[in-house]
Amino acid sequence: MADDTSNARGTAGFLLEMGMLKRAKRSGWWIAGVKDPETIAEHSFRVALIASVLAMMEGADPAKAALLGLWHDTQETRVGDIPHIGRRYLEAASNEQVTADQVSAAHPAVQEGAQRIVDEYENGHSLEVIVAREADKLECLLQAVEYREQGCANVQPWIDSSLAKLKTASAQALAEAALNMTSVEWQKTYLR
Repeated sequence: MADDTSNARGTAGFLLEMGMLKRAKRSGWWIAGVKDPETIAEHSFRVALIASVLAMMEGADPAKAALLGLWHDTQETRVGDIPHIGRRYLEAASNEQVTADQVSAAHPAVQEGAQRIVDEYENGHSLEVIVAREADKLECLLQAVEYREQGCANVQPWIDSSLAKLKTASAQALAEAALNMTSVEWQKTYLR
């Protein structure tokens, strides 16, 4: 199967489409007054790392949790990053439907794998799914702390809503620690 090149064009097209996530901004931050918010890819990268860390702390599979976190916003190449208030006015396709369309011309194994990952994130209840979802909220909280340090005063609602959605002890402890330190305080451990 490693030398199977069928559907290479469709698979390569999907990978090129994912490059859009490096250019697409997380638009909800504009509501808070952030002039140049991070991209969806930047967000997803840290979500995947946080998911793996939370999985380690909670006794789940870190690789699976990271994979779920990495794929959680891939649909935003097609539907954009719609702020929660905007979702009140839209009837959007499900993330599972968007993913199916995105990979419809890809290699069959990619089609099956992508759909399985997104379906699990959207509908699953495993510890890996729980920590991947919490990683999304924790990343938002961390980003809000960083934006607050940069002078954006309107991010407290993002901090509050993210904090309220954290259920695992590990995510709550990390959030509390992050709220009580600066974003560059990590250096103090190594620069003594």
